[in-house]
Amino acid sequence: MENRVRELRMAAGISQGDLGSALGVSRQTVNSIENGRYLPSLPLAFAISRYFESGIEEIFTMDEEEVR
Repeated sequence: MENRVRELRMAAGISQGDLGSALGVSRQTVNSIENGRYLPSLPLAFAISRYFESGIEEIFTMDEEEVR
């Protein structure tokens, strides 16, 4: 799964730690999500989408191989 979390976070001018604090997770969790090593739970994905005022599907996209 690909995501735009890093892009949106940087556009907002906030650190991974700041985003983690706002979402109730660690900076390491934000880093892992941004690097595709961790898929957020559905509640966390909703929290991320609310934070950035975007739909989940605008932030997280499935790779072609994952859709099949």
